[in-house]
Amino acid sequence: MIKKDIFIGMLIGLVANGIGLFAIATLLGQGDDFITVTKAAASEGFLGKLISLGAVLNLVAFFVFIRKRQDYRARGVLLITIFIAIFTFVFKLF
Repeated sequence: MIKKDIFIGMLIGLVANGIGLFAIATLLGQGDDFITVTKAAASEGFLGKLISLGAVLNLVAFFVFIRKRQDYRARGVLLITIFIAIFTFVFKLF
């Protein structure tokens, strides 16, 4: 049961990050489509920043789970957020 809740939280964290990334790319893309914006971000070197901005929705999911007292799901969201932070750090490093 605990592993299942953590996995659900991780899955929701990934989905929230994907939705956040799509929303940020759409807002900052000035009318371009998502793929064009992400390719331009990768070529200009700010894809990591775009992914980090997309992770802001994880904050909403985290606090919703904390408020509902679903601590293990909140832990899964937190684990994904930490993973994304490490990924963007390594991505920026290389």
